[in-house]
Amino acid sequence: MFSGSIPALVTPFRDGALDEAAFRRFVDWQIDNGSSALVPCGTTGESATLDRNEHHRVIEICVEQAAGRVPVIAGCGSNDTQVALDHLRFCEQLGGIAAGLCVAPYYNRPGQEGLIAHFSYLAEHSSVPIMLYNVPGRTVTDMQPSTVIELAKRHPDRIVSIKDASGDLQRVVQHRRALGPSFNQLSGDDPLALAGYAFGQVGCISVTANVAPKQCAEFHAACLAGDFAKARELNEKLFPLHKALFADASPSPTKYALSRVHSWLTAETRLPIVACSEEAKRKVDEAMEIAGLD
Repeated sequence: MFSGSIPALVTPFRDGALDEAAFRRFVDWQIDNGSSALVPCGTTGESATLDRNEHHRVIEICVEQAAGRVPVIAGCGSNDTQVALDHLRFCEQLGGIAAGLCVAPYYNRPGQEGLIAHFSYLAEHSSVPIMLYNVPGRTVTDMQPSTVIELAKRHPDRIVSIKDASGDLQRVVQHRRALGPSFNQLSGDDPLALAGYAFGQVGCISVTANVAPKQCAEFHAACLAGDFAKARELNEKLFPLHKALFADASPSPTKYALSRVHSWLTAETRLPIVACSEEAKRKVDEAMEIAGLD
């Protein structure tokens, strides 16, 4: 279904507004450099500070510019079930969306029964396939394997995939044993992507791929081909960048790195994210050199 290097796209801003022209160029650059799918309006895309119109416009531009060349997995999550459904229904009407990425509701901190009710409601009221997103480091809520399994079994035609950023690779095996290999499992954590392949994940929704799409695509192609000697070599070059892009609040270091790669991309973020520190910039600069981006 989905595999390989899948960037969680940044949203380019210029003078406080969405930079549509830059975003179109960015989508083309990602596809030209081997990204296998695209994720607009995820956490790295600063979805939390996009208003509804901007959120939908970013998805629309991504679909238009990708033009069927790669799948688009649209960020549709919210801590408000009705807002998440609104995003999914927009994608349903727009067309061209391979799946909606729906994060576990943050701040509300629902229990496991609440998670089942939330995702079941979305599955029952929209025809867009859903990719679950578990990232307890951001949401506090942790979607347990039993919950994932229950949802995938209850809604097999709707809940088809998971982006797992729990850091617990044992869960990949638990999901596989209960759901089989057809349930699409992706890493949500660049530093663990190599290990994830050994457990049964088939790709990564990546922050680093924003900055190094060609290198990340080569790494994931090696993993998918079973060439782990090459994959380890590439991973060691990319690993410092994986870490440096979180040396300050994300996506500030990523946008700084991209402003170095392309003159047509700014490092601009939206409050409460601010420009990354000089120390973070130093780490990014060093990591980019190691990765062969200088």
